[in-house]
Amino acid sequence: MLRIEQIVLREIRLPLKEPFRISSGVVSERRIGLLELTDGDGVTGWSECVAGEQPNYSPETIDTAWHAIREWLAPRVVSQSIEHADRVFATLDANVRGHNMAKAAVEMGCWDVAARQRSVSLSRMLGGTRDRVATGISIGIQSSPAALVQRAKSAFDQGYRKIKMKIQPGADVEYVRAVRDALGPAVHLMVDANSAYTIADADDLARLDAFDLIMLEQPLGRDDLVRHAELQRRLATPICLDESITDVDRAEDMIALKSGRIINIKPGRVGGFTPSRAIHDVCQRNAVPVWCGGMLESGIGRGHNVALASLPNFSLPGDLSPSSRYWARDIVTPEWTMDDDGMVHVPLDRPGIGVSVNMDRVDDLTVRSERLGRVSAVAV
Repeated sequence: MLRIEQIVLREIRLPLKEPFRISSGVVSERRIGLLELTDGDGVTGWSECVAGEQPNYSPETIDTAWHAIREWLAPRVVSQSIEHADRVFATLDANVRGHNMAKAAVEMGCWDVAARQRSVSLSRMLGGTRDRVATGISIGIQSSPAALVQRAKSAFDQGYRKIKMKIQPGADVEYVRAVRDALGPAVHLMVDANSAYTIADADDLARLDAFDLIMLEQPLGRDDLVRHAELQRRLATPICLDESITDVDRAEDMIALKSGRIINIKPGRVGGFTPSRAIHDVCQRNAVPVWCGGMLESGIGRGHNVALASLPNFSLPGDLSPSSRYWARDIVTPEWTMDDDGMVHVPLDRPGIGVSVNMDRVDDLTVRSERLGRVSAVAV
């Protein structure tokens, strides 16, 4: 039985080692929402809200998520008895439309508490089957093809199993050509457009077929499965959908319409682990590979992603870069690392997400906090 008695919300400001640029904007510092959940026996779990500072990836932001958690979602689980962590999403989702990232933060934190209650790893709790997961890197939009080549070569030399390059109109075909020419045909490359194109760009996007990419991620609008299907018919390169897949129904629609051939599962985007596993299972039954994307998470969010990526149908390298990729210093111990084979190890021998939260570091970075539960909705 799961009974959360208190949730502490925190916002930390964690500066990136360098700015990260995608087609919709640049991030230099992450405002990260953290949740510390405690049950009646004092067992504590952690989760992270991946909503951004601006509504450019999804309609949610860290501020809307904070409001949603405080006003609508936390009251549904605090001091309530829930049979199992896999029932939490339904409890949060009933008659609350949207706010998937806020729901995911609460739901995934409950999973961490439940795993710690049983003294098992979160991976085992979710049904994971791997002790290592392949790691890819995401490279933001660069100022020139030469600059992108330099970053891609460095990533290859570090051992990453997949190199993802962000693209936008005017920074696409020639950039990718330069990287393919520099690294050769055997290196696994993909591109991610973050909805920067329209169907009118189909001929230009078809030029990417020449580079034998693993996938082209989310080229068109997030709500547009029909035009993605049209584009996929015109491309040899598999389309991977990210922003378009917000629940299992959308995954089923993609498969039925043939809008893409791969899905990027980000648990924050779809509402947590229970919907993530449902999407994973639908894709597995339909021979659609999945992988786990990243949202510039701290080590807490990384722990949740690593656990999810240990499930059997996560057959492509995920955006699971080590802590040092983005942060001069992470907020967890040990920090996440990558071995010489480009793999992140799943901490199967430790309960929950498998890392400890550095509370001194978190306290130093915290700019606001609020306790929900035993002392209701007061700043701390």
